Amino acid sequence: MNNITIGQYIPGDSWLHKLDPRIKLVSVIALLVAIFVVPISTTDIVPAITMAGLLVLMGVLTASSGVPLKKALNGLRPIVFLLTFTFILQIVYVREGTLLTDPPIPMHLGYASIPAIILFIVFYQWSKSYVRTRVLYFLFAVIAVFAIQALLPYGSFLTYEIAVYDQGVARGAFIFVRITNVIMLTSLLTFTTMTTDLNYGIESLMRPLKKVGVNVDLIAMLLSLTLRYIPTLLEETQKIMKAQASRGVDFKESTFKEKIVQIISLLIPVFVISFKRAEDLGNAMEVRGYVIGQPRTKIDTFSVNRYDLVALAGALVIMAGSIVIQTVL
Repeated sequence: MNNITIGQYIPGDSWLHKLDPRIKLVSVIALLVAIFVVPISTTDIVPAITMAGLLVLMGVLTASSGVPLKKALNGLRPIVFLLTFTFILQIVYVREGTLLTDPPIPMHLGYASIPAIILFIVFYQWSKSYVRTRVLYFLFAVIAVFAIQALLPYGSFLTYEIAVYDQGVARGAFIFVRITNVIMLTSLLTFTTMTTDLNYGIESLMRPLKKVGVNVDLIAMLLSLTLRYIPTLLEETQKIMKAQASRGVDFKESTFKEKIVQIISLLIPVFVISFKRAEDLGNAMEVRGYVIGQPRTKIDTFSVNRYDLVALAGALVIMAGSIVIQTVL
């Protein structure tokens, strides 16, 4: 749970921290458009170069913000399984381009390979707690499972082939980099912007919707509170897990049935704490005179300066350039 970075704010004095929240939101939207407008192509090198350039841009933005790169990459850990599964799926099902494995690699499921895979999975579950780089260890485990199927053909009752094509690898890598860009960009927004500033930015950008009867203040407040309390609830969950671990509960080495019971025993206090915090928050807002729909004053007022305009212009240029490149080429 420590790897979930959404909603976390890291104090700093970088140029990203000082940007107007409205400019940040518009810039993030523009960069997201630039990321998703790049088509998935396995024959043209331009989309691949564009996506790689956007990845370099994410790295530069992260470095200039003062946010540790490891902290930014932690947001990818919860979706490592999804990324790996997507990559393998592309390799298996894309049958276009140059065959890299000539001849195709035969895979065997039988009386020798299946017990070996089960033993390896048991070993992996036991040993992963002693490995620091668990992401790389997980990728190694995935490769090892396929290697066992290829090296143990004895007693096989099911055989299939894996044919790896260059376009499948390119497509899987492209999707991997695209998701990485999105996670790093959205994490960078919450890392460098306080929840109250995000609330102001969302409310300000959605203000024209008030003319058609949309309750902008309520929507902005709900979004900001949701982002604000994600890390808080995760922290409370971590405390409960440590308290239960000190009483003998083992979340890692228990059986599947025991894990279900442990999850239930974990969710109940989390829900109780959530409702209690919601009640305390409602009381605090009521004491401070908060009324939905009524005008409110703000301690901090934001004004767009030339640095904000330069940042916005840069994001819009990147978006426009990405669209023009894909349209022309």
